[in-house]
Amino acid sequence: MSFSRVIGQQRAKRFLKQAMRRDRLPHAYLFCGIRGVGKTSTALALAMAINCVNSVEGEGCGNCASCRRLLDGNSPDFLIIASGYGTDHLEIQYTPSVSSLKGGGNILIEQIRELNRLIGFPPLGRYRISVIRGAEAMTKEAANSFLKTLEEPPPGNLFILNVTEPFDLMPTIVSRCQRVPFRPLSVNEITDYLVKKRGMSEETAMVLARISAGSLGRAILMSDGSFVERREQWLGKLVSLSGRSRDEAFEIALETGDEVRKFGLNVSADGTPGLLDMLAVWESWYRDMLVLTEKAPADLIINVDFTQVLRKRAGDYTMDQLIHSLFLLEQAEHDLKANRNVALVMEHVVFSLWKTLRCEV
Repeated sequence: MSFSRVIGQQRAKRFLKQAMRRDRLPHAYLFCGIRGVGKTSTALALAMAINCVNSVEGEGCGNCASCRRLLDGNSPDFLIIASGYGTDHLEIQYTPSVSSLKGGGNILIEQIRELNRLIGFPPLGRYRISVIRGAEAMTKEAANSFLKTLEEPPPGNLFILNVTEPFDLMPTIVSRCQRVPFRPLSVNEITDYLVKKRGMSEETAMVLARISAGSLGRAILMSDGSFVERREQWLGKLVSLSGRSRDEAFEIALETGDEVRKFGLNVSADGTPGLLDMLAVWESWYRDMLVLTEKAPADLIINVDFTQVLRKRAGDYTMDQLIHSLFLLEQAEHDLKANRNVALVMEHVVFSLWKTLRCEV
């Protein structure tokens, strides 16, 4: 994985290459940005470049022994710590191929202790890079232990902390890291990748690119799983809601509340979408109708494959109804993340959306 193969992030790549040219690499970087935008891939590209014996213009050659070990996933100079596991699985890997976006779990002090044991050995190359994915998931004990490592890092070690927001980390850790921002990828960048690398149609790829909100990782997960089919079902259910009676709307609300037992909240590692994905799709629907109501540019529409239906339905809503519907969905998302009763939350939001259209709010 060279820098040239990392999609987008030109500013971040240029910044890191300049640091290598000046031989002014810090002992810790803070890679900030949403999940799935290339932070771990960039860390691997950096590990290849600084350890490559044939590096040209800040790029790893991909052929020397160091590059081959990194690409094969068996290099002790590239470690990954991730959240989502208990003490029986420390999840420290010699691998560049950690692609799943694990949302739950914490990074435990046992993992940091194992990291400290491993970095006590000298690297094979010039540097060992240790990546902590979702560093904000460190427990207080783990964060305090890692802070001591940052204060006195062993020679030849470089740490990269991947976070969404640096404010979720201890300020003392943030102050000891050099921040590198990673922006969400553009719709065109994600669409181009899905078409060329995944063989998707341009229309479907564009829909996933817009729904993924700049996260290529999320778009890939959605393309691998049943998201495309489930999305059509969700939108069909939402569109049909307006023509239902009160009793029928209540039945749909009960059915939706029951779906958590089948699909959970978040998209899983195998790409199975959850209820939060459904809410995001519904939010995109009402947002699209706002775009049409306000006569904004058509290229802002997310659900481009439903444009005709959107144009037909947009006239059924007033601006206040659309805004209220979005508020209901955002509140439901907040309640689900706050671990409220999932079935009750989903039943309430579906029935409330039906009442909003009927002006019964």
